Amino acid sequence: MPLALLALAISAFGIGTTEFVMMGLLPNVADDLGTSVPTAGYLVSAYALGVVVGAPLLTALGSRIPRKRMLIALMALFTVGNLASALAPNFGLLIAGRLLAGLPHGAFFGVGSVVAARLVSEGRQARAVATMFLGLTVANIVGVPAATLLGQHLGWRATFLVVTGIGLVAMAALARLVPEIPRDQQAGLRRELGALRDRQVLLGLLTAVFGFAGVFAVYSYLASMMTEVTGFAESSVTIVLALFGIGMTLGALVAGPLTDRALRPTLYGSLAALALVLVAFDFTVHVKWAAMATVVVLGAVGFMTTTPLQMLVMDKARHAPTLAAASNHSAFNLANAGGAWLGGAAIAAGWGWTSPTLVGAALAVAGLAIAVTAGLMDRASAGAGEPSRVVARGAEPAMSPERVTH
Repeated sequence: MPLALLALAISAFGIGTTEFVMMGLLPNVADDLGTSVPTAGYLVSAYALGVVVGAPLLTALGSRIPRKRMLIALMALFTVGNLASALAPNFGLLIAGRLLAGLPHGAFFGVGSVVAARLVSEGRQARAVATMFLGLTVANIVGVPAATLLGQHLGWRATFLVVTGIGLVAMAALARLVPEIPRDQQAGLRRELGALRDRQVLLGLLTAVFGFAGVFAVYSYLASMMTEVTGFAESSVTIVLALFGIGMTLGALVAGPLTDRALRPTLYGSLAALALVLVAFDFTVHVKWAAMATVVVLGAVGFMTTTPLQMLVMDKARHAPTLAAASNHSAFNLANAGGAWLGGAAIAAGWGWTSPTLVGAALAVAGLAIAVTAGLMDRASAGAGEPSRVVARGAEPAMSPERVTH
């Protein structure tokens, strides 16, 4: 794997850290800025809103910018957003800083996925994309717990100053390690929007919304389930969340080779496994060791869906995959919001702390049904087999290392 993927992974590490660390810092922020924890929760929503809006918007605006320059510009915006968050004098400006930091999230992963896939030979593209996503999963193991502890001891502003530093390191790594990727001369907004209207792309995005919502229906309330049902002390919740991050990393490592070998079967298998694990969690959550083991497996099968979904929309977008790849992260964040809302609604209805597991299983089954329907439609229209990878044989052919220049 090219060293340039390290720069993408470092960037993903910073993005993952700032996305998830706020959940652990809400009490600190609320106390410091004189607001309630539920109100401080809007800081999580502000970041998610930035991702949903920024992914298609910034990708469209940068459709004719060389990809290396675009990656650096997006990471610069991310860095400015985190610096603004660290220096925000009041809650309103902190909301604005979080929104600003979230804007480049989806666009970065969209452009980064295309770049990662073009750095390797055909048959290894999914592994390259999964390697970039490893930065996101490692953030949940190391970055988020460390940043949370830092914020609790030195103040939440220190956390965002550190993430600002990570952003600067990522920009330097991108500038030094990522080669110049010649852009398609026919690329443009109209072409990107045209690819986004493809039926298979839309079904892929819909699969992401429902399938990944199954993960967040449970993850959003995992800490509460562990303390209220399993019997863990609040001080142990960080360890449980780190176990989830370990599972995510394992899922990313496995998903790359499997997706390169068989894209749709990997997607079907991960969604089916996700539904089964969520149903099992409804039983294992009552036993500490079983709950911890299930958390790891849940993280693994949940994150296994991301690589095949990313490759699928890039596949079906054909000649202009960047906007579709970025929009996939808007879909993931809609899944985040929707899954958390449905899981919370189940708890509020009096169905119990474990009810989000069954809600999540139902959402995973819905995602699987959409994915299978899309696959059958694709097979019927294509006649046989799946079309070639866009990054391999479309308008932007796979680029071996000797064909790129620094």
